[in-house]
Amino acid sequence: MLRQKDMTAGEIAENFNMSKPSISHHLDLLKQAKLVVDVKRGQFILYSLNTTVLDEMMQWIIKLTTPKNK
Repeated sequence: MLRQKDMTAGEIAENFNMSKPSISHHLDLLKQAKLVVDVKRGQFILYSLNTTVLDEMMQWIIKLTTPKNK
């Protein structure tokens, strides 16, 4: 969902059968892993993907799976 647009924890929670505090806990874990970032906008916190980390991970996977030339 965050690939499509930045969202608040409440907006994310609407798509799952989980409480908002549970969603916030999961978002906090994703923040600790640096997979998402948050920005305070007024009274809301918007979450977005940290594409830098995702790009680095994809480059690592591609490098790992690409056969080396002999």
